[in-house]
Parts: sequence; C-alpha cells; structure tokens
Amino acid sequence: MDVPCPKGGAVILGTKHRAPAPLAAFANGAHIRYLDYNDTYLSLEPAHPSDNIAATLAAAQACGKSGKDLILATVIAYEIQCQLCDAASLRANGWDHVTYGNFSATLGSSNLYGLRADQMVHAQGLAGVCNIATRQTRTGQISMWKACAFSNVCRGALFAVNLARQGFTGPNEIFEGPKGVFKQLTGRPFDVKLGSKSEGYMINKTYIKFWPAEYHAQSSIDAALQIRKEFKADGWSHTDIERVEMESFEAAVSIIGSEKEKWRPTSRETADHSMGYMTVAALVDGDVTRETFEPRKFTDPKYLDILDRTTIVEADDMNEGYPDGIPNRLRVHLRSGKVYEKMVKYPRGHAGNPMSDDEVEYKFRTLAKGVITESQQDKLLAEMWKLDSAKKVDSLWQFEVGAKAPAQKKPTAAKKAKPAKKQPKTKKQPKSKKAPAAKKLARKARK
Repeated sequence: MDVPCPKGGAVILGTKHRAPAPLAAFANGAHIRYLDYNDTYLSLEPAHPSDNIAATLAAAQACGKSGKDLILATVIAYEIQCQLCDAASLRANGWDHVTYGNFSATLGSSNLYGLRADQMVHAQGLAGVCNIATRQTRTGQISMWKACAFSNVCRGALFAVNLARQGFTGPNEIFEGPKGVFKQLTGRPFDVKLGSKSEGYMINKTYIKFWPAEYHAQSSIDAALQIRKEFKADGWSHTDIERVEMESFEAAVSIIGSEKEKWRPTSRETADHSMGYMTVAALVDGDVTRETFEPRKFTDPKYLDILDRTTIVEADDMNEGYPDGIPNRLRVHLRSGKVYEKMVKYPRGHAGNPMSDDEVEYKFRTLAKGVITESQQDKLLAEMWKLDSAKKVDSLWQFEVGAKAPAQKKPTAAKKAKPAKKQPKTKKQPKSKKAPAAKKLARKARK
C-alpha cells in the first residue's frame, strides 16, 4: 500500500519507536484512554473527544504536517463527534459511543491527508460499515478493552483513509441506507450543524477531568470531598459514617451505579466506573488518585463496609440539570444523627467551571512524576504551549521514558511555516448516486 511514511510513520508515545500510522494510533489511543483521565463531552450520547488525537497525531506525523495542521484536524474531529453526540443517542439502542468516532477520526485524518470531498465520503463508508461497537464494552465487569475501543476506531479510520486516498471505494449511503446508521443504530435520521468562528466550536464545550474517574462521578467526588472537609472540621471521621445516599440522573445511575458488578469491582476498569466506590474512597481518603484503583484498595473492607451502606437513586431534579451539568446530590448520615449534604452541578474542569492553565499543567506533572524527569516535563510542556508555531510534529512525544532529557534551549521566535506540500493526485473515484448525509459531513469538514 502506498502510505506516506517519512521517518518511518508515526511515533509510539514515550518511545523512540515508530510504526505505520494505523498501528501507532492504536497504541497511542490506549495510552490516552487507559487511566480514564482524558476529557469528556456529555449529551444524548457521551464521548471522550480527545480519543481522536491518537488518529490526528499519527496522520500529522505520517504526512509531515505542522502544528497548526494538527490542531485544525483535531478541532474538526472534536466538532464532528460532539455534534453527532448532540444529534442522537447510540447508548439507548445498545451501541457504544466510539461508533461515532468512525466519522470524526476519519474526517479529521482525511483533512491531514488532503482527501477530496468524494474521497472523504468513501472513507466514511469504509470506516463506518465495519467498526460498529456494542455497549457490552462498558457493561458489567469491565475489561482492558475499554481503553482500546476507540483506539481501534482510530486504527480503522486511518486504514480507511489510506484506502480511499488511493481510489478504493466504500459502501454507499452509510448513514441513510436501508442498513445504515439511521436504520440500524440511531433509529431515526438527523442532520448536524457545525460550528463557526462567530458561533464557536465544540472543542471549547468539552470538559477536562479533575479526577481519574468516569466523568458522571466527578460531581459526586467533588461533593464527597467537601463533606469530608466539613465532618473532619467537626471532629468526625469516616468511621462515624452510618450510611451514604446518592441522588443522581439517569445516565449516571445506568452507567456507573445500577449493575451489581459496580458494587463489588474486581478490576481497575470496573472500579473507575463505580460511582459508589469512588464516592466512598473520596470520603475515606480525601482524594481520588491512580492509587484509588489498585486492587488492594477496592477490595479493602474499609471501603466495602461503607459501600454496603451506600445507595443511589435517580431524582427528577437531577435529570433536569443534565446534560447542561452533571448534578449529583450526596447525603452522609453519621451514627450521631448528624447529616451532611452537598449538591454539585459543575465540578472543576467542566465547561461551566473550567480548570486554569496552571491546574492543567499540575495534572500533567502529577501523572508524569516518577515516569519522566522534570526537565523532560518542562520540555514537553514548552512544546505543547507552542504547538501552533511548530513547523513539523513528526518527532512530537518521541523520547525514551526514564532517559535523561537534553538541556532545553532558550525559546526562539518561530519562523513562518512553509505551505504544506500537496498530496499527489489519485484516480477519481466513481460518484455514489446517493450519499447526502456523508457528503454533508465531508463538505463541512473540508471547509
């Protein structure tokens, strides 16, 4: 296959290894997602839009693109996925949110490869028809595959884009066909309106996680930490808790509170999708960190005893506040009869309560501590904050974990980037008779 691979394709993050873009996207997507600490967008369908970066970064590196090119492609991918999430639910019909990633990752990557609109239509058909995921990934006891579900979509998206750019055709009418998305997955047709400079873009409406936990639980964790501070100030401790009551909204109860497995997690992946366990951990420990999800923690009777005395119910006023916010109400009853109550709608990191740049950097450094040197952390942060001026991103995140970082040079003014070379022309593909939905998305992404 004629795939452009300067310097051997794309970087495997945190290494000096390179791989073909689809395989690099798969590996890096798992890195991005595994700790369940990346961003979120909540609507009719939930999503973690930064999952798309595994595809856009790999494509940008394989094509020798600039930082601005990578940013634009990523904004496109965010826009497509979040708008699709606003349009119709997949979860309601048993399908997984990563299915929309077939279109967002494909169109973001297509922009980097310079595909024409008609090629984008075929790429959507190729990626969309064979990468439909069921919700079973996130049901019951959750496996390692949860972290790979979207990275697999990124792998498939880049494979589809490379086929389409060389003239390979994909199934027509991927959305409105007799066996397409509308009939088989969403149960109804829809259209999407993409953002603009005047109206803004969806990337600015997404949320950054403050704690490494499933997003619907962020406000419950927030409430638990506030309550803990209060009962500690009053001279009480977690050993004085009699019972805990949680009131939440349908999505939270259904996804991270309703199944028996979530009340006795046996894996890290299930523990970070258990609102009850994470709330109890916040009450006991005063924080939720990576260590919260170690087996010695989520199997400790200290937590399980309180978890057995914890309940969750769906409440009408909580449903009314979602998805504008993620409202969770928490009541902690002490054996003395004292009751503490808190309701949080916009936890730190939500678009309604955004994190500062310093907080984002602190989050990065807490994850990087003990993994890479401080000088390497400084170097990576400097590169990220100046990404828009980078002429090339082909070596971005290419370093050996644990290796001594080179001394950082003083920043210099960025020169104007040269225009990207045009992709070689490929044989024009036959036009599909009907593909309006895919064409609309392709035209909008192309613009």
